[in-house]
Amino acid sequence: MPLVNEDDLDWTDVDDGEMRVRRKQLGEAAGSEDLGCSLYELPAGEASWPYHYHTANEEALYVLSGSGMVRLAGESRPLSAGDYVALPAGESGGHRVVNDSEGPLRYLVVSTMNEPEVTVYPDSEKFGVFVGAAPGGRGVRSLDGYYRIDDDVDYWEGK
Repeated sequence: MPLVNEDDLDWTDVDDGEMRVRRKQLGEAAGSEDLGCSLYELPAGEASWPYHYHTANEEALYVLSGSGMVRLAGESRPLSAGDYVALPAGESGGHRVVNDSEGPLRYLVVSTMNEPEVTVYPDSEKFGVFVGAAPGGRGVRSLDGYYRIDDDVDYWEGK
């Protein structure tokens, strides 16, 4: 396994019009297979991915610098350097990071990289399906997409 220093990795900018964040995939760069680790930098006034939880993957968040808020299972809590948050798989691990400060918020996210995975977004009543590569991974997916929870159909529909 190679030794990786974050200074040797380039930032990947995620800017989809709804969210801006910078990321360095440390785990991938070090050759990790079953454990992901990413360094994130969330600019002032930005929020991470919509409130969600994973059904197959556990995550943990560790704040390196800055301050902000994290929504955990529906409740907002302050975040500051040195804070660690465990995010178990399932509804109790629901989360979203918000930078409500005037400076950048830097944090590590460590996660299992299990697939297939279903990620649930309670606020928008949808879920995402990921087969072939876990969320956050760069592998080729054989199936992925987002669906409304209420779009359930009978097992035998369309045979």
